[in-house]
Amino acid sequence: MNLNHVFVCGNPALDFAATLRARRSTRFEMFVTPERLNAWYVESGLVDTITPGTQDDIHQATTVREAIYTLVTNRRLEEDFDREALALVNGAARKPPVTPQLTLTGRHTEATPEQALATVARQAVELLSGPDVPLMKECGNPECTRIYIDRSRGMRRQWCGMESCGNKIKAAAYRARKKTVPTEA
Repeated sequence: MNLNHVFVCGNPALDFAATLRARRSTRFEMFVTPERLNAWYVESGLVDTITPGTQDDIHQATTVREAIYTLVTNRRLEEDFDREALALVNGAARKPPVTPQLTLTGRHTEATPEQALATVARQAVELLSGPDVPLMKECGNPECTRIYIDRSRGMRRQWCGMESCGNKIKAAAYRARKKTVPTEA
């Protein structure tokens, strides 16, 4: 499994929710160390630098991540919000967020893991109460459980990303078609 963080969902809260991969099968956890969690915060563009994290930061992040995924799934399936997940996300969103600062060399954002998580939770609140809700779709790859924003013309996008899922599915379909084509004698 690829250990690189991937940002294909069209919203940071959805990318964060996607850090537990293959939820219906092998369940691959991306946040195995505080360093991997902090790497996500930096690679996502949320922060420029972040203070070292702890195992407790991982626990808080994965708890909020699962609550975000639950709420996204509720909204996508037009179900009522899960009250426990709602309380977890709102609780995280109430904490102080990341605050960018203007420096002599430009904008710089330094934060703690708790501030970064609060910012992700706020982004989830904005997403789930905003105009992109009808655009949320689950990836068409049966092994992938990423939810993404489909801004394609006609909402025809099928996969979270071509590199991560689309090419795999297209290649598998091509191989399957080749097997069924009889060879000419």
